Amino acid sequence: MSVLIYDGANFLRQRLVLSLISGRTVQIRNIRSDSEYPGLHDFEASFIRLLDKLTDGSRITINETGTNLKFVPGQIVGGNIVHDCPPTRSITYFLEPIAMIAPLSKTKISLILKGVTNDEIDISIDTFKAVTINVLKKLGIDNAECTINKRGIAPGGGGEVHFACPPTKVLKPINILEEGKTKRVRGIAYTANVTPQFGGRMVDAARGVLNDYLPDVWIFTDTKKSDASGNSPGYGISLVAETMKGCLKAADEMVPGADIEPEVLGKRCALRLLEEIDLDSIVDSTHQCLALHYMSLSDDVAPSRVRLAKLSPTTVQFLRHQSDFLGVRFQFKNEEDSVICSCIGLNIANLARRTF
Repeated sequence: MSVLIYDGANFLRQRLVLSLISGRTVQIRNIRSDSEYPGLHDFEASFIRLLDKLTDGSRITINETGTNLKFVPGQIVGGNIVHDCPPTRSITYFLEPIAMIAPLSKTKISLILKGVTNDEIDISIDTFKAVTINVLKKLGIDNAECTINKRGIAPGGGGEVHFACPPTKVLKPINILEEGKTKRVRGIAYTANVTPQFGGRMVDAARGVLNDYLPDVWIFTDTKKSDASGNSPGYGISLVAETMKGCLKAADEMVPGADIEPEVLGKRCALRLLEEIDLDSIVDSTHQCLALHYMSLSDDVAPSRVRLAKLSPTTVQFLRHQSDFLGVRFQFKNEEDSVICSCIGLNIANLARRTF
């Protein structure tokens, strides 16, 4: 197969994940070549090292300036792995793409990641545990687990997370079109190395918004102390709405230190959750790529279909990459406030799993 060549650092994780799935070599050139700090950033290099740990036979070539990367994919073997993540990005920066390849590993992936669990850039580890894991189950990936051993607020980090996912042989077609009415909201307000009262203040502010629309709202407080609280002070809140059909949507807000009043943070997160609920979609905007990814890998005995809201720019680029690496084509049917995405899966089986 020919080498796929791209320019720039954008969508690095998408390209490497699809390279592993398809077995196609990818070369990425001009990585921030015009920037004051050219080349791969520390978190991108760390993600490449993590992929190297999870695979066997991968060949990675990076030039001296870090502006040119060539990735020849190997086999995803999994295993028990411990990895230190740089504090510049959250642990979920690494977990999101791993969730896309874990079911295709040769053995069970048991991954311990150390670093930042909550920052202002990526989704929180609480949302990954509550929403991403359940979205995987709806997409046919059973028995994936995520445990928060220690919380680590940016920038100091100090958190620890355990992610485990057994391999899956074949992915069944996905057909989820009905979102259902929202029946309840659950959430967690966390604090680390700050006064525990901040948690209650965030809860009261969020409930003050959500109780006008829904009576079943429970937001728990999580106060970490001593060794389990990480190296930096901070606080935040993660809210999850569940529908009658079992669909989940989430919203996150956090602040390192104590620069924003807890009431402002709680209200802001509640309003963001209402915006996600208002979208006619079976998943929130941050999980669109995950749903489309497993649709393209599913069995080809029947078409897969899901209902999504307006596609985000990240999702649009992900569809282009799927076309490049896998050759999969999606059909879209626009409706009033949503789009129905459908495709015939490529029936990509886990060839590392024995069938007898």
